[in-house]
Amino acid sequence: MCDENVQNFEALPADYRAWRWRNSAEPQDLALESIPMAPPAPGQALVRNQVIGLNPVDWKVLGGALVDWRGGKVPGVDGAGIVVAVGDGVASEWLGQRVAYHQNLQQPGSFAEYTPIVARALLRVPDGMDVSVAASFPCPGLTAWLALEKVPPQPGSPVLISGAGGAVGHYLVQLAAARGFSVTTLSHARHWARLQALGASECLAGPLAADQRWPQDDARFYAVIDSVNERHAAQLAPALLANGHLVCIQGRLEQWPCAPFGRALSLHEVALGALHRFGDDASWSRLTAAGERLLSEIAGQRLQPEAQVVREFSELARLLDDLRHRQFSGKPLVRL
Repeated sequence: MCDENVQNFEALPADYRAWRWRNSAEPQDLALESIPMAPPAPGQALVRNQVIGLNPVDWKVLGGALVDWRGGKVPGVDGAGIVVAVGDGVASEWLGQRVAYHQNLQQPGSFAEYTPIVARALLRVPDGMDVSVAASFPCPGLTAWLALEKVPPQPGSPVLISGAGGAVGHYLVQLAAARGFSVTTLSHARHWARLQALGASECLAGPLAADQRWPQDDARFYAVIDSVNERHAAQLAPALLANGHLVCIQGRLEQWPCAPFGRALSLHEVALGALHRFGDDASWSRLTAAGERLLSEIAGQRLQPEAQVVREFSELARLLDDLRHRQFSGKPLVRL
């Protein structure tokens, strides 16, 4: 029986297909199964997914070390589609709205035909935008925005973006250049032409080898934003000028990377999951407003999305495994 506060639920199917976790770190051990439909809870909207975006976090969590899942959990953080039902407290105006979203890792994920999402996390998709582009955006685009929000604006200041060849770096370069920073990137040379076209003024070869460290006598950046790992971020600390900012996207530094009363650095970590756990309505409103603004920038061709690699829903597990092993370049997407 449908709850009286849930709108438009009766017309939905009794069950739907979803990829479920079977306590294995291997993406190809995910199982495609039929699960029963449930009405959205208060504060939630039910999204009929049209395209699912795959991200590195989607295979990293399968090992179980980063999450407390039980077998049968539906993974996936990014998706885009249409709101088909809303729970108590959610405005009926959401019904029929095209949306994109980033899901809480502890909730039913995007690897399914339907996903329940807390309404405050929804991003409205601009008219005319391909839903595939919308699905490709949330995790990398919002992460890039959050990373730059850690750095006080100082137009003209030099910023180093490490791991710039990846999805987050793709947006970081554009957003940093748009804010007036002078952008240097650290990545494999195969990415340089694209990064320069996106706004990088200088491209350096990277990442650093495990036994390398940025030269102590070459401090030249106001901020370093690293998306490789915490060890690599520490290796780059000498690149920072006094009172600089070191922003870590993958992992975080457990120890201060410089002597006290030396460079006087500010350290930052970035995690979208923090908002799911500790964000209030105001912080979510700010994030979604930024996300919708950036989607409009993409729709207006003022911000460039990633190149796409699109597969069918039945191929999701295989595509996620290919992403894990870096078998292609571009943004992996699954179309339903």
